[in-house]
Amino acid sequence: MIKLSRLNQTELVVNAELIETIESTPDSVVTLTTGKKLVVLENTDEIIAKVIAYRLACSCRNKASEQL
Repeated sequence: MIKLSRLNQTELVVNAELIETIESTPDSVVTLTTGKKLVVLENTDEIIAKVIAYRLACSCRNKASEQL
């Protein structure tokens, strides 16, 4: 899950696994695999960085649990 901000600056949490595309039009539009579109304040690079951080965190957790 990643935290993003709507245009009215309210926070929302998005399942990063459901992100299909991110467009800059000039606002960032995140399209989910469900077809739902979210317009957010973060730019494309910020969203990508959050998704990468999320996936790295998941990978680290998986490796730690394998070592137990």
